[in-house]
Amino acid sequence: MKNSFHTDHTLIIDELEKSIKFHNLDFMLGFLPKGSYLVGGYIRDIILGRKTEKLDVDIVVPLNAIEIGKKIADNIGSKFIILDKKREVVRIILNNIYIDIANQVSSSIEGDLCSRDFSINSIAFLFDKKSLFDPLNGLKDLEISLLRTHSENNLLNDPLRILRCFRFVSELNFKIDLRLVDFIKKNKRNLYLVAKERITYEIQKIVNGANALDAVLLIKKLNIFDTENLFEDSFFLDLQKINYGELDQEEKDKYLPSFFISQILNVVTLEKLKFSKADIAKTKLLRKWHLFLKNKNIAQLDEFDRFKLHQELEMFLPSFIFYLPQNLQLEWLNRWRDKDDKLFHPSNLVNGDVIKKNLEIKDGPILGELLQYLSKELAYKRLNNFDEAIYKAKRWIEQNAPKCD
Repeated sequence: MKNSFHTDHTLIIDELEKSIKFHNLDFMLGFLPKGSYLVGGYIRDIILGRKTEKLDVDIVVPLNAIEIGKKIADNIGSKFIILDKKREVVRIILNNIYIDIANQVSSSIEGDLCSRDFSINSIAFLFDKKSLFDPLNGLKDLEISLLRTHSENNLLNDPLRILRCFRFVSELNFKIDLRLVDFIKKNKRNLYLVAKERITYEIQKIVNGANALDAVLLIKKLNIFDTENLFEDSFFLDLQKINYGELDQEEKDKYLPSFFISQILNVVTLEKLKFSKADIAKTKLLRKWHLFLKNKNIAQLDEFDRFKLHQELEMFLPSFIFYLPQNLQLEWLNRWRDKDDKLFHPSNLVNGDVIKKNLEIKDGPILGELLQYLSKELAYKRLNNFDEAIYKAKRWIEQNAPKCD
């Protein structure tokens, strides 16, 4: 049971009404007709005592959602969007508060609640009666942290809800009902009927949750994305055997998400799902250096390869340390944490403009190679100051610049 979990209906209603007033949402109650009700994540999070930066408020009205939403938006001067004209679903955006208003679809409130994704999102607060309505025992499921659906068809109507199961594992530390797990196994391919951007967004939410590891382990176990060679390819690690304690909390928050993504999706799938170029590049580099070190012992790396490794992985090295031998992980992390370590944070004492001015060379491959050489010399402590850098640059040009006949 959650620490702040509310079970008493009176207490839940009191918290709901306090929250509505706190967020200045009580102004719109006068616009809502009899039979309107609040439902979804807003109620769920209040029951769990969970606070979020972004507030999603879902309201169902008997009829005329577009007209009602427009009146509310005009009254407060907020942004108004029609999400679905045919089904009459609208959104009002007020700072960080998103208010969705929709028409009731079924002939009864219970019918509408039975069509929602999960029981924990099917608890309604009836505005006119000031009472909770929970026909699917969502309160009980919240209490025991169980994710359950009333009807599997509710998930097939929007297959993204299959992936959202893992988001609830990650964000709320819920367990998925075993019958729901069986359903997911049989229907995971339906995910590809969903817009790629929606899938990508959901994955990012999963890997950034407080219990992301549990969710990722389950995604791997069920191979939700049918990733090829997920259990044979040495790039995909046994996540339960990793010591994540080497990372501090800030490093976990920043670098574990990209590592987890690389452990459930290969490059082909990342590209298919239209992940960002940065996410794809990270996975490519993690894989590149894993394969490189698989075939060559770290101690056997020459200066250039070791320098190149740190140059390419500098911005996200903590995502890579799990591929290192256990005895090297903390040593590398500590060196990477030292911003003055010039091997783990390659830099230069001079830039291209200074080189061009002092040595009268032009932009081009030679300049790039020279800067790379100087950065490597600095990394291995063979440079100490500006004058040494200019002297070594001159010597390098003499030895490497194309000779004119």
